[in-house]
Amino acid sequence: MSDRPASWRMPTPKQMEKIAREVSRKAPPVRGLAPDEDLPSEYWQSLLADAGATCGQPSPNASGRLLRLSQIPQPLLRVGCRRCGRTVEIQKADAVRLYGPDATWRDVGQRLLNNTCSLRTGRHEEDGCWPAYNG
Repeated sequence: MSDRPASWRMPTPKQMEKIAREVSRKAPPVRGLAPDEDLPSEYWQSLLADAGATCGQPSPNASGRLLRLSQIPQPLLRVGCRRCGRTVEIQKADAVRLYGPDATWRDVGQRLLNNTCSLRTGRHEEDGCWPAYNG
């Protein structure tokens, strides 16, 4: 334990004035929005113009987990668990036979992991595996 007073951690008044001047110099010239103000129209335009805002079919470059099994080109599908480190693989033909061509890879992968999950705690929020979809 030390006998030094707590004041050694506080800057002196002169140092605090210097810090305040530096902060005010670096302050942005435009003020921010108040919590009750509306967002600018440019913000909404950029959201609507975003390519992800369309509700159509997922693009070919979209995450593989959103694709239907019939849209996935790889013959071997792999899903891993970020929680326990397990990896489950299934042939695309077997997945189509078991779950149908219209099933999404996300649903199939989650079901494959849940069927063999070893981390069961009894609480719904903590049970199950955390999927990581690897092509």
